[in-house]
Amino acid sequence: MRNNVKQIVFASLLLISIHVFAQEEDNSKSNIQTYTPSKLLNKDQWDIKFFNNLYTETSATFNGIKADKPRENYFTSTIEIFKGISENSRFNVGLIIETRSNTINGRNAFSVFSFDGRAGITSIAPSIKWQPIENIGNFSVQSTINIPLVKQETVDGIFLDEAAWNFQNRLFYDYTLPSGKWQLFTELNTQYFFGKDENAVFDAQGRKTTLEGSFASGTFILNPGIFMSYFPSEKSTILGFIQHTNRFGNFTQDFTALGFGGKYQLTNTLNLEALYSKFVRGNNTGLGQSFNIGLRALF
Repeated sequence: MRNNVKQIVFASLLLISIHVFAQEEDNSKSNIQTYTPSKLLNKDQWDIKFFNNLYTETSATFNGIKADKPRENYFTSTIEIFKGISENSRFNVGLIIETRSNTINGRNAFSVFSFDGRAGITSIAPSIKWQPIENIGNFSVQSTINIPLVKQETVDGIFLDEAAWNFQNRLFYDYTLPSGKWQLFTELNTQYFFGKDENAVFDAQGRKTTLEGSFASGTFILNPGIFMSYFPSEKSTILGFIQHTNRFGNFTQDFTALGFGGKYQLTNTLNLEALYSKFVRGNNTGLGQSFNIGLRALF
């Protein structure tokens, strides 16, 4: 499994590098401001993202009680590949692949990179992105079916990923202020999880093992987010954001995160992105912080 993970990461970075270093630098306008998540690709244009998220938590809140806990760490590496396929630039197709590595029992946050807890490719997701209203180019919808590759969500107390299928719709909208220096971006993410209900057992140490099914089956997530970006130059962006998540159904949960970050255009093709967020409140959830870094190639 580790070899499969390394092969996918290597292949994606190689594909990005070929296009980055084959292209000479020029003075064209930055694509950071132009190609927001709301913007669809032109026909035969490619968008490849390699995004990495490290979430680490040392406290949790359940049944109204907040308590400290041994550190848990969750690393998610996502590869997104999209291509424009329509003449009018209103329809894109893509594939999303997720790889995870998680550790528990107070291990340090970087222990996830040893891949010796639970790790593997956990889902693949065919996706389409489309512009529903012809004359509103800065409003788009991304519809995705997430296919789980995980059979057992939790083994010896270590959770890897949901074993439920889920249907996801992400609604994107952005507005650039007349000055061109500020941009408001909004997202509404919805997900419905379906499949077998969870069947779990606990050992003598109280560690949970999921035999089959998912805790998430029969639940629905509503996740709005607001991002405000400032462009100090054509090739750089700084931003702040707030995101909230509510899970309804067989298992209820909610939490709110605040964060900030930035983007920089390294070449005409390649952008670098870094984000930090802190989970400031919640119910029936862990509370921690998230560190994110990503590369995006547009060509």
